Amino acid sequence: MRDIIAHRIAGFLLALEGLGLLILVAWQIAALIGGDTGILATALALLVLTLVGAAIVLVFAGATWRRVSWGRSGGIVTQLLILAVALGAATGAYAQPISALLLALPAVVVLATLIWATRTSAPRGEAGDDAESPV
Repeated sequence: MRDIIAHRIAGFLLALEGLGLLILVAWQIAALIGGDTGILATALALLVLTLVGAAIVLVFAGATWRRVSWGRSGGIVTQLLILAVALGAATGAYAQPISALLLALPAVVVLATLIWATRTSAPRGEAGDDAESPV
């Protein structure tokens, strides 16, 4: 029962991140329509990549919801990439520490939830063995 709850929470949080990416896509489309972009080809490429990223995160969310291991793995990699972006935003000549914090905090929460889901789905021992393993 614990593994179902952990997977559902992790899947839901990943779905929220995917929804956030879709909102970013809508913002990028509005910027394109409003002529608020410098180079059209670059803006279109970023739009397509953001849309693909949103689709992938939503697929990871669905797989995690269904307790499929590759969904958790993909979600963990996604969170690590978000944390890398947050680190880049926090450092350098044009550092934006508030933006970095806004990226890093949800990523840490989702990462912890995904690790929790992974731990609850780990096998507990041999088939028919009810003893708790030290894992």
